[in-house]
Amino acid sequence: MKRINILSFLFLLFSFVASAQSTYLQQGEFGFMVGGAHYFGDLNTRAGINRPKPSISAFFRKQFGNYVGLKVSGHYAQLGYSDIYSKNDYQKTRNLSFNTNIFEFAVQGDFNFFKYDPNDYNYNFTPYVTLGLGLFSYDPYAIYNGERVYLRPLGTEGQTVGYEGRSEYSTMAVCIPFGLGIKYSVNPKINLIVEVAQRFTTTDYLDDVSTTFAPRSLFPNDANGDPSIALLLQDRSYEIDPNNMLSNVPGRQRGWSKQKDQYIIAEIGLSINIGTYRCPTAN
Repeated sequence: MKRINILSFLFLLFSFVASAQSTYLQQGEFGFMVGGAHYFGDLNTRAGINRPKPSISAFFRKQFGNYVGLKVSGHYAQLGYSDIYSKNDYQKTRNLSFNTNIFEFAVQGDFNFFKYDPNDYNYNFTPYVTLGLGLFSYDPYAIYNGERVYLRPLGTEGQTVGYEGRSEYSTMAVCIPFGLGIKYSVNPKINLIVEVAQRFTTTDYLDDVSTTFAPRSLFPNDANGDPSIALLLQDRSYEIDPNNMLSNVPGRQRGWSKQKDQYIIAEIGLSINIGTYRCPTAN
């Protein structure tokens, strides 16, 4: 009889503990994302999405309730484009191209459309909007004779000699990420995330193209009497028609300086929730 009473007591105790089990409270999350990046600017004026390049990122998001989060993220992405992809005859003749690596650090606010609670099946999904401020580095280069040639030191628009007051551009710029995402709780600990965010930037030299062609006289021949690499890469229309180079006309447009360059990153990834256990409050 005593054994039965003890077993009954233990069963009731276990039932009580189970009913009073603490709830996992999400306070934040960290995760990793992979995806693709694409450039928009003077070489891609029609916002074509036909040459995506890889991107990866890591982030930490601090939650402030079920609707608002503050995210800190780091991205690595590759960008690039070429005039050969354009349908515009002038751009095809211009024949410029570039590639660059992007290293981005950003702080963003994420705002859920729906209540999001990874512990509750009824609230385990939400679309969200994200907006923030970031800083990124870039250093455009071209491929010439099979070799990588960095364009900034060449001053392809006369920056290194101060042509028309132009100065060498920085390899750092500010970006404003703005986009949409979807978050789904696979279980109380793991989230699946998809996000697409446009980056509006403060530079027009992401592609090393911005204003007009500089006079060819600013790019003297090298020591062997051959055209300098700066001259060859500031106007590559000679590869299309060597007798009718675009830079032969003073002040001819090389880019469009009134509109800054942009890039977009689309990615998918997983995050792991960080939180504490909270006992339910008494009714």
